[in-house]
Amino acid sequence: MGDSKILDTNNTERERQQSESSDTEFDPQFKPIITLPEVEVSTNEENETDLLKIRAKLYRYDTSGETSEWKERGTGELKLLRHNETNSVRVVMRRDKTLKVCANHFITPWMELKPSIGSDKAFVYNVLVDFADEKPKSETLAIKFGTVDNANLFKAKFEEARHIVLTECELYNDTNDKENEKISDEKFSSLENIVDESKKAESDEKECAELTKKICELDMTNKGEN
Repeated sequence: MGDSKILDTNNTERERQQSESSDTEFDPQFKPIITLPEVEVSTNEENETDLLKIRAKLYRYDTSGETSEWKERGTGELKLLRHNETNSVRVVMRRDKTLKVCANHFITPWMELKPSIGSDKAFVYNVLVDFADEKPKSETLAIKFGTVDNANLFKAKFEEARHIVLTECELYNDTNDKENEKISDEKFSSLENIVDESKKAESDEKECAELTKKICELDMTNKGEN
């Protein structure tokens, strides 16, 4: 009777070891039914050079509702991209994680960064045409940085981009034009209506102070996020 129990125990142990060995050695391989070729995804930035890469938070001034207000547009990496052939410079910003574009507009010689009242880490500026949404439109934007140094760096690079566009971009620096240092009347006329629309979105000095104050309030509310 004792020998029978010993044999049963040995058989059980042998079966367990064989089962573990079988599980360890099992290496399934599944071959794909079809093989898909690698596809190169274009970012439309292949012919551009980075002038700046920096993290920022972007707001837009929304006038579509009953009351106008600042709305957060996204947080992520902002780039200043210089085109290698035309020397145009554009601002491109993508949201974290989703990488969805939240800013895509060209820098023009007459764009002006206005410091945010009450904050030395934020600026407000107007954009003639932004292409982040399906329908291009003029925008009033506010951009905030995590540190004063980053804000100053962005301002310096922004001014550098304005200078590049003014002196080297063919759209504004036509070497065949006798009035080389001025924007031609034809080019100005084509943009005049857009400029007027953009100016409508710009507040007077008192309202601008109120708007930038709201930015500061948003900054304080979201301070923990940076």
